Amino acid sequence: MTHVLLFHHALGLTPGLHEIADVLRGDGHEVTLPDLFEGRTFATVEEGVAHASEVGFGVLTERGVAAADALPADLVYAGVSLGVMPAQMLAQTRPGARAAVLLEAAVPTGEFGSWPAGVPVQVHGMDGDEFFAGEDLPAARALVEEASATARAELFLYPGDGHLFVDPSSPTHDAAASGQVLDRVRAMLREVG
Repeated sequence: MTHVLLFHHALGLTPGLHEIADVLRGDGHEVTLPDLFEGRTFATVEEGVAHASEVGFGVLTERGVAAADALPADLVYAGVSLGVMPAQMLAQTRPGARAAVLLEAAVPTGEFGSWPAGVPVQVHGMDGDEFFAGEDLPAARALVEEASATARAELFLYPGDGHLFVDPSSPTHDAAASGQVLDRVRAMLREVG
């Protein structure tokens, strides 16, 4: 079994993310959910992003690093939207990563160096999501191409335009698509476990 470090999105640490963690725990994995917003949650992505901007994206990333520092090195790093930033950075820079799961966002790998050899990755997003398809899809495609040179690397696109569709507590939740995401993530965790 694996230990997953799962970073939340701009709405904060929502009940839906706890539900996702519980599904993975039900498979026998350990899941750590750091609260980068220190207890704050938001009703809209815009409010959450405004809070993140006020706190500082660098500070949020430092909080993510601090959460990882308290854990073993051989983690699976996962993040949803805003949470992809610390997840991807740690997967690329902290030795020992087992895998990465990037949900609804991707960052150009050059931001953190290059993709580490042998670290599998999954990227999931909706093909009509203004944030993912409109902004991050080229980075996701490039990341998967780079990572596939030495590991299993997959990009999954789902029909729809919802952002935060994987979170069961989000108003844009898509049960069918998020079910597919969880099935694919669970399969990957079995492979790397």
